[in-house]
Amino acid sequence: MTVLLTYNPRYVTRLKLLFRKINNNLKKLWAQDNGEWHWLKEKPVPIASLNRSIWRLSVPSFSFHLMLGLSAIIATLGLLANSAAVIIGAMIVAPLMGPIVGMAYSTAMGNRRLLRRSSFTVLKGILVTISVAWFVTSVIGLDTVDTEIMSRVKPTLIDFGIAMAAGAAGAFANTRRSISSAMPGVAIAVALVPPLSVVGIGLAQGEGDIAFGALLLFLTNLICIVFFGSLVFLFQSYGNLNRAKKGLAMSTAAMFLLGIPLTLSMRELIITKNVRHEIENFIFDETETFAQSDIDSIVVTPKQGYLKVDMQLAAPINSITQNQIEKIQTALAQKIGKDIYLNVEVIPLKRLVAPNKTK
Repeated sequence: MTVLLTYNPRYVTRLKLLFRKINNNLKKLWAQDNGEWHWLKEKPVPIASLNRSIWRLSVPSFSFHLMLGLSAIIATLGLLANSAAVIIGAMIVAPLMGPIVGMAYSTAMGNRRLLRRSSFTVLKGILVTISVAWFVTSVIGLDTVDTEIMSRVKPTLIDFGIAMAAGAAGAFANTRRSISSAMPGVAIAVALVPPLSVVGIGLAQGEGDIAFGALLLFLTNLICIVFFGSLVFLFQSYGNLNRAKKGLAMSTAAMFLLGIPLTLSMRELIITKNVRHEIENFIFDETETFAQSDIDSIVVTPKQGYLKVDMQLAAPINSITQNQIEKIQTALAQKIGKDIYLNVEVIPLKRLVAPNKTK
């Protein structure tokens, strides 16, 4: 089948009229200037004013240490209690975003003195937060590892993207007085103190894998904020590329190194999600083995050369046999194309039904 395209002047005229109408409406909207669009016309903060502001944020003052210590206590208790609301509160209180933005600004400006100052403040903040979290966890003595902790021990490229956007937003918010109030939102988005608190919790509990994974998440956030924050400052005409190229090169190299484990984690996450979806479809659609069961959880863990699938379910006594589990394991392996080790934990279930007295 052949489609012939012919030039029609009427359609071209209509398109021109449409674009002209859209352009006129945008001009009218801009001309109204009712306060909603003033931030687009707002000029960046003068460099002298921004310098003073960034220097104040980068000084390791008493108030900085006090607020950081309190935020570490709040974050640690929130993580141990598995409370997302408490953890968000700790993110708002934490002042750690300030000196990290200072690192980004000093990189763009090529200001080595400010870079040393802000880096020293960040390093002290890291040590204070980890130490407080370790102390609080050791005193309380809880060995629980709940979802809020585990969600911060396997960073992926998704976390990289969040940190990238947060770094750009944090830098831009510092260059505009009217949107400086957005900084608490940036702090919540990127979550700097909770990963460090998880490091302290992991060290207190003797869980090295948890501590390492959370530290990797924090380093991802730190390096991405510095790199993309520096780019935003450069685009806003703070500093110049010639002075910033050394710092940007170091940040780029660090991001590439971090990208390796983040990519592997992302690949593992995708495989786990896809396999879990296939298993759920198979269980619910293609077999009657679990017809009388209430499935509580399905956890897929990639291993060397195979996938481990842990299932927990409630079922009537003797309704599921070992032979059935082995057959399902074989069928799942054939369907997915990978060797599978299926581990099913069955909680005995007894159903009691009250007599219907309405009849």
